[in-house]
Amino acid sequence: METILIVDDEKNYLLVLSAVLEEEGYEVLTAVSGAEALEVLASSEPDLVLTDMKMPGMDGIELLERIKARDPDLPVIMMTAHGTVDKAVEAMQKGAYTYLLKPFDNERLILYVRKAISLFQVIQENRRLRRAMQSQYRFGQLIGKSRSMQAVFDTVEKVAPSGATVLIEGESGTGKELVAKAIHFNSPRRDKPFVAVSCSALAETLLESELFGHEKGAFTGAVATRKGRFELAHGGTLFLDEIGELSAGLQVKLLRVLQERSFERVGGTRPITVDIRLIAATNRNLKEEVARGRFREDLFFRLNVVHIVLPPLRERREDIRLLVNHFLEKYAAERKSGVPVKGLSPEVERLFYEYDWPGNVRELENVIERVMVLCPREIVTPADLPADFAQSSANLLQLGIPKDARLYETLEAVEKAMIERALRLCHNVQAHAAELLGITRSGLNQKIRRYGLEAGPKS
Repeated sequence: METILIVDDEKNYLLVLSAVLEEEGYEVLTAVSGAEALEVLASSEPDLVLTDMKMPGMDGIELLERIKARDPDLPVIMMTAHGTVDKAVEAMQKGAYTYLLKPFDNERLILYVRKAISLFQVIQENRRLRRAMQSQYRFGQLIGKSRSMQAVFDTVEKVAPSGATVLIEGESGTGKELVAKAIHFNSPRRDKPFVAVSCSALAETLLESELFGHEKGAFTGAVATRKGRFELAHGGTLFLDEIGELSAGLQVKLLRVLQERSFERVGGTRPITVDIRLIAATNRNLKEEVARGRFREDLFFRLNVVHIVLPPLRERREDIRLLVNHFLEKYAAERKSGVPVKGLSPEVERLFYEYDWPGNVRELENVIERVMVLCPREIVTPADLPADFAQSSANLLQLGIPKDARLYETLEAVEKAMIERALRLCHNVQAHAAELLGITRSGLNQKIRRYGLEAGPKS
């Protein structure tokens, strides 16, 4: 039920308006002065304020200004007599939704109220969506407690408020676009477009048109003028993924845009100026590409203002459990059996930890999504994983054991490696690690002391 606050020093008007609006299904709050209205606003969230223009003490104009300072989007309808129409016009200039001349008929009042509240509901929905987007990309999709990921989070937080160009490097599947979105949605440009382009997905001629747009008749098939991604991203962020795939010709054109902040559409001659923030990403080492003559050095320096390197999943294995829990929750709705998946068996945890994840976080997400569709039980077992998963998992015994190694020394090396792995998997909680290894807590504690390992609490 929508709520309307009515402000009028004439109590008869309050009674009449309240009756009319309550009959329409609205909840009505009342105040006899501007000061009382502000008190009501401090403890409630109405969808509309209906206020008289002329009141003793704080008049309608001052109340409007105070309301707009608190919430610029809250609609305010002014009620005024013929003698204060000029004040009503002033109120419109200061943000009032509209004004009504007293006396007014109920149908006109209800029409204006419905329109104002409808508009406010659209604004509120947009607010909600913006908050959801900001929450989603604040770091919610960037999961990790490892030092390397904490360093990434720290850099994102520092660079987001600026307008600096950012270069993100990392293997495929590490989450480069998520980092780009986190930067955008935590920047002053968050309400403007985020436009992404994959530089490896199109041929050079098509990519040029995609980036810069084209004029009608610029080439065969150009039946109409079309804006490019640079124009569409005006005021916001342009994300160029796999920028290492750009041809030499497009590298030159991109460099010019970054230097001059203007360009021409394909087939056009009129310079177009844009205000964008550029974020680029690549799975290549651009510094090495420059050394090999495959990427322009001047463009590299233009892009490499702030450099973020995303580590592969195999280098931050301590994040695997966090990521698994995140994806289990994300795909929980896809379960059709009604039996929720609560976690992984110890065998699967070991496989996940030993696996090198060549597809990185994207591969892990795909495995969990598959599990959520096919696993019939609460606990995921190796049988629920892809057929070739276990075969391609790293083998714990592949430790580079010398041919002349003694059996006792080899067994000790394997035992130490297994204990270290179990402690990492169990976040250094000895009781959990002992359970994972299938030994007693006291036995594990002795081995920890024997090998001089660091461990956390015993339970």
